[in-house]
Amino acid sequence: MDLYLKILVGVGLSAASGFRIFMPFFILSIYSFLGIDILNSGLFIFSSNSFLIIFLILSVADVILYYNPWIDNLLDLITTPASIFSGTILTYVLMSDTEIFIRLPVSIIIGGGAALNIQLLTVKARSLTSVFTSGFGNQIVSTIENISSVFIAVLMLNYPSAGILLTIIIIIIIYVLIIKRGYRKENRNFLKSA
Repeated sequence: MDLYLKILVGVGLSAASGFRIFMPFFILSIYSFLGIDILNSGLFIFSSNSFLIIFLILSVADVILYYNPWIDNLLDLITTPASIFSGTILTYVLMSDTEIFIRLPVSIIIGGGAALNIQLLTVKARSLTSVFTSGFGNQIVSTIENISSVFIAVLMLNYPSAGILLTIIIIIIIYVLIIKRGYRKENRNFLKSA
């Protein structure tokens, strides 16, 4: 696979891990377990039963815990720094046949950066819905995150260009619908109190 395509897929999977940390790892485990190594990236490390079960348990726990309006904000404190690590690992593994002096900085800067940016965007969206819906709007944000993580990861492994395009569209939708609307409500409340 071409280096640029590997970077593209790594960034897409990193973005998916910004939505849900363990979901891209679980999907990679499924692909590897089934013997589908479409990326030719040495993903055999994910093909063991142990990896599949561990990532399944972690993914299910991640999804379920984010539906609790009070635990989800606490989880953001843990998953924000962890997203950098997961994005870095995903990109690093996909670039397994690349020279280390290219592989490491690209993985940290681009992979970790993509995951962190998505994570920070969802943290902001969740904090705004916590304020304006007493935490119950967080379930909508969590559902969007779950669907986005799975869909982007699967799409990136099969159609990388479409996956990147979808990721950009989802980011724009989250920004416009949730964050911009939240800022408008904050400004209205500020003007009313003044």
